[in-house]
Amino acid sequence: MIGNDIIDLAQSRLESNWQRKGFIEKLFTTEEQEFIRNHSKPETMVWLLWSMKEAAYKIYNRQTKIREFCPKKLCCFLDSFNLNQAFGKVICNENVYYTKTTISPESIHTIAVNNLQNLNYVIEVENVEIIKDENGIPYSKTSNSLQDISISHHGRFEKWVMIQQ
Repeated sequence: MIGNDIIDLAQSRLESNWQRKGFIEKLFTTEEQEFIRNHSKPETMVWLLWSMKEAAYKIYNRQTKIREFCPKKLCCFLDSFNLNQAFGKVICNENVYYTKTTISPESIHTIAVNNLQNLNYVIEVENVEIIKDENGIPYSKTSNSLQDISISHHGRFEKWVMIQQ
């Protein structure tokens, strides 16, 4: 299974004041709040963690069909992190989702999978036929089968990703 999230950093600056009172406390665990406070670029850390949560939530929703606002149930852990890329995991109700994030001056894009090996087989696609199930979950229609696809858009950016079969 796959999920992804893209954040247009210019758009997020217009739409969200992450420094306002209560914003960080509402969305992030105590440990995540520490990551944000201790990072040299706290804005980047806020949107990195949020992107990880969103990408993992898309898999959680696909698995459970439960739609809920539960950012603190999605606990982020960073395994490696540099200016351009991060690898980590998100845990939600004993489910583990593995993440890979690409960081640029304009955007943050996270891909999440429920099987670590699948990070090696993620591809970006365009113009594929999409159908959604009764829960609004998207699938790519190829010949006579359906394949998980994740679609994310924010501001100037859109990403469609799937696991190459």
